[in-house]
Amino acid sequence: MLERPGSALAFFVLGALAAALSLTLKSSAPETAEIRPVWREVKWRFPSDQWGRGKAFRCAPTACGTEVEVFLRAKIGFCNCTTGVKDDPELERVADLDLFGDARMAAAPGHAIAVRWMKGRSRGYSFPMSNASAQSVLAIAFNDHCDALVATVVAGNNRPAELEPVVLEFLNGDVVLHWAEVALGL
Repeated sequence: MLERPGSALAFFVLGALAAALSLTLKSSAPETAEIRPVWREVKWRFPSDQWGRGKAFRCAPTACGTEVEVFLRAKIGFCNCTTGVKDDPELERVADLDLFGDARMAAAPGHAIAVRWMKGRSRGYSFPMSNASAQSVLAIAFNDHCDALVATVVAGNNRPAELEPVVLEFLNGDVVLHWAEVALGL
């Protein structure tokens, strides 16, 4: 069989273009590093108030993809005993949003969550900062009868809602369960 002149060159050029396109597509695809959270207890960084100091945990960027802080507090007798943390107004009432200032904007409507046997709600908020940027937090509250347990999540990527599944897994773990049992007197 006779080859046409230049067909080998055309084949080589097409192959090189296909390889270059493949490398371009691979390099522009987002890398999805697997998150393997490692939570370490750290010092509570807020002043003491009527609810006292809570528990604080940190997950480093190497384990969570960005720095994540979770602040936990029990608010004994502060939850609606009839409905629990069932809607956004009740979440706002029991959450620790005031730790970040009074001016806030909800990112979206909240949604129901569960932590062990307790039901609650989660919602993202943005807080304007003085330098025209905003800090965002994820407020999570769940209850056992009339007692609320509140988690406030701050992420270094300013998108803590994206980390909600990782945080809920932590909240459903043994460390938080033992803390909740002690805090609630169970």
